[in-house]
Amino acid sequence: MSLTFTKMNGAGNDFVVLDNRDGSRSLSHAQIAHLCDRHRGVGADGLMLVEPPENVATARMRYYNADGGEAEMCGNGARCFAKFVNRLHDDALTDLCFETVAGVIGATFPGSNGDVCVQLSDPFDLKLGQELALADGLNHQVHSFNTGVPHAVVFGNAIDAIDIVPQGASIRHHEAFAPKGTNANFAEVLDPQSLRIRTYERGVEDETLACGTGMAACALLHAELTGATSPISVKVAGGDTLSIGFTKDSGAYQNVTLTGPADFVFEGTLTLPV
Repeated sequence: MSLTFTKMNGAGNDFVVLDNRDGSRSLSHAQIAHLCDRHRGVGADGLMLVEPPENVATARMRYYNADGGEAEMCGNGARCFAKFVNRLHDDALTDLCFETVAGVIGATFPGSNGDVCVQLSDPFDLKLGQELALADGLNHQVHSFNTGVPHAVVFGNAIDAIDIVPQGASIRHHEAFAPKGTNANFAEVLDPQSLRIRTYERGVEDETLACGTGMAACALLHAELTGATSPISVKVAGGDTLSIGFTKDSGAYQNVTLTGPADFVFEGTLTLPV
């Protein structure tokens, strides 16, 4: 199967994007995993398909992790997806919305620096202060929030010293988050309005340079624990700093936005194994 693709990058989170508006692309889990393989394929943290919307949105986003499994959505992927869809419309759109498994996502294109702002679905399933034993043999306070996909967060100092693969995997597969598991984040407070984070992503099963929904989860949990106000800056392992905006009404977080870069890297054609 010959396949034309676009490679995109959002703050170090990289994606393969396919235009499937005609419905001609039907990929197996194995083929998606092959595309995302960094040695034998294009190499990516995930794959996105642009499909026709079911209702009144501009498009529908299908998102697959690097292991080939479909996920609800991806925050950094959402920014790249919005920029790709805008290019399909000759960059004539000032805003758009698209359907995901997690709900309808809105996007705007503020300023002239190429940044994209996406409004995420309302977060839910907030849990604070679960005491969980992790791979290092110690109990840690783990907070969790679903910001489109499930995320668990551990706050601490010196996050560069964390052995993130075993620690992240022990959270990702912990019985507290069964049966689907969760993404795992380690956050360090730099000042009342800014954080640094590292993320172990479910489906990638490794650390990634950035995770948009993980940034949102860390920022909102920081706000919940400390009273920090919107916006909150989050620096990711890839070196970029993104902005999380939100409102809070009657204890509920709403209007959660993620603003940061989304870049085209290259385009190509390859032959997929059947």
